[in-house]
Amino acid sequence: VRSERPEVRGDRPEARGERTEARGERSEARSERQEVKSERVEYKGERNRTSNATQGEESAEVPSGEAPISEASGILEVMQDGFGFIRCENYLPGENDVYVAPNIIRRFNLKTGDILRGVTKGKSQNEKFAALTHLEGVNGYSPEVAASRGNFENMTPIFPNKKLTLESPGASIAMRIMDLICPIGKGQRGMIVSPPKAGKTTLLKEVAQSIRRNYPDIHLIVLLIDERPEEVTDIKEFIEGPNAEVIYSTFDELPEHHKRVSEMVIERARRLVEHKQDVMILLDSITRLARAYNQVIPPSGRTLSGGLDPAALHMPKRFFGAARNMREGGSLTILATALIETGSKMDDVVYEEFKGTGNMELILDRKLQEKRIFPAINIQKSSTRREDLLLSREELDVVNRMRRSFNSMKADEMVDQVINLFSRTRTNADFVRLFEKQML
Repeated sequence: VRSERPEVRGDRPEARGERTEARGERSEARSERQEVKSERVEYKGERNRTSNATQGEESAEVPSGEAPISEASGILEVMQDGFGFIRCENYLPGENDVYVAPNIIRRFNLKTGDILRGVTKGKSQNEKFAALTHLEGVNGYSPEVAASRGNFENMTPIFPNKKLTLESPGASIAMRIMDLICPIGKGQRGMIVSPPKAGKTTLLKEVAQSIRRNYPDIHLIVLLIDERPEEVTDIKEFIEGPNAEVIYSTFDELPEHHKRVSEMVIERARRLVEHKQDVMILLDSITRLARAYNQVIPPSGRTLSGGLDPAALHMPKRFFGAARNMREGGSLTILATALIETGSKMDDVVYEEFKGTGNMELILDRKLQEKRIFPAINIQKSSTRREDLLLSREELDVVNRMRRSFNSMKADEMVDQVINLFSRTRTNADFVRLFEKQML
């Protein structure tokens, strides 16, 4: 056995030699493959150089079509995929929109409703939108300030405790009556309940004018839903100036258009409140907004009186419920009109659903309007919750005594007497003193 082992060991070098020869053949095959690959790369390089040369010749003949760098500003709408667009025309999509990349949105904590200002690179022939390249401002602040702001939902709501005085030199009697009968505070959630042609739009215009005159620092937004085009023009010309916006969607637009405009407006107001600003929205009307949602939302399978889907009330309630006074600073005040006595059962159901959600109600009376008594305010039914936080002790005492003394009268007789008293005085302070003397 031992003599056979050297023979076996002698065979091993021959096997090793065969293995090294096989390895050599493999390395030669690999080198051949590498040569083939290098030839392919050289061929591709020649093709690329050729194509680049042809493209260069074409670009020399045909201009690239790139627009120069320019500035852009508008409201941001963040999409579900993380990117966004700066809307430049009435808060809605248009040809002049600007694309905002997701990394810019994440870096500066941008949200739908932010007003952005920045530098854009013009769109080329193959691009549909221009792109934002440098962000310069967010809602009038630096981008770093916007990145560190809080969330609207995390702020603490409290009762309105700072009165918004509508009375001013040259103001109408309606504004003075509202200051006493149903005062408005910062963060108020109020409803103006009105039948058709009772003067609700005129009342909204007067409120807007008083706010612009007495509180120029409050950001005023007038939202007109399903409105007549001539009314839109009239209100836009009536309410002009800085810190005031008129956003509209006329009755000839689709319900989806009404829905989108209203959502952009409420997000815009929320972003301003996050910066601890005071914002006021005048909505005309919340009834028409509910009608639009009733046509847009998927059916829930349940129906209220008048054909109203209960799910259609969620977003209008979310809009109306955003009004609040913040303990940390800032406020969102909403005055919305609600239609009644229109002959539509749906409108009555919408009013009943919103009846308990507000903390201020101003009721306009059809009988007063038919008798041409303006302002057609039903003083007996109009009121504000926790009005003691907004009125002085003397004003609160006069209002309570006036309600008690006029309680037995009819609505038109009561309004006649109140208007007579207001017309005899120039200010509400004079009215309080005059009423106290007459009661004595």
